[in-house]
Amino acid sequence: MNSFLPSRRPPVVLVPACNRMLGQHPFHVAGQKYVDAVRLAGALPLVVPSVSPDEIDTLLDLADGVLLTGSPSNVHPSRFGEAVHDPSLPLDPVRDDWTLALIPRLVERGMPLLAICRGFQEVNVALGGSLHQAVQEVPGLADHRARGEDPAEVQYGPAHPVHLVPGGLIAATLGGADDITVNSVHGQGVNRLAAGLRVEARAPDGLVEAFSIGPAAFQLAVQWHPEWQAAANPVSMALLRAFGAACQDYRDLHRPPSR
Repeated sequence: MNSFLPSRRPPVVLVPACNRMLGQHPFHVAGQKYVDAVRLAGALPLVVPSVSPDEIDTLLDLADGVLLTGSPSNVHPSRFGEAVHDPSLPLDPVRDDWTLALIPRLVERGMPLLAICRGFQEVNVALGGSLHQAVQEVPGLADHRARGEDPAEVQYGPAHPVHLVPGGLIAATLGGADDITVNSVHGQGVNRLAAGLRVEARAPDGLVEAFSIGPAAFQLAVQWHPEWQAAANPVSMALLRAFGAACQDYRDLHRPPSR
């Protein structure tokens, strides 16, 4: 009898899409760099459109992890009890409608999560926190935006250090590192951190740059963009591998191989 067993399928990671008008038609879109990052994590990316609340659990049943992407759009301020501060900035209320409902459900399941930039902000708002709509206008905080006229390589280049909280998820993933250097292309930032979230990193001005969520193996949100040229960045690769490993563990626990 042939005892060879086929290798397991890679874990499936949901990548919720943004919503854009291209010409006169609405599209669901996701940046290639996020899809590539999921593959670097050893997982299979599944870009998904907006769904109704009664479809979220069915969708999560298919997945082993979620990656919440960055986006030019901001979380609508009404989601944390404020009016729009700058009407010129893009919003995506369709994405808000379902990702803010998705987040508590995946947290409850203990599903691995990597949330980036807008995704970082979504998690804080979904779990009861609030945001500064214009970090650069808050006394004592720096301007964390990049210049739009610069090429992408400059916008996403190293911008400032962040201090890692000792004993945290990121510090442990990086072998006990104290500080790392990150890029910075955001205008919004954490104001009130949601209850139960653990600060993982802060910028020199004190702004929260990363937090972890719960006791699950890997539920991490970062304000910077680790997906940018991730293959050449040892810090990004360490985070992606840890996320991918957590997704594999989740798959193995919830979807044991058939005999």
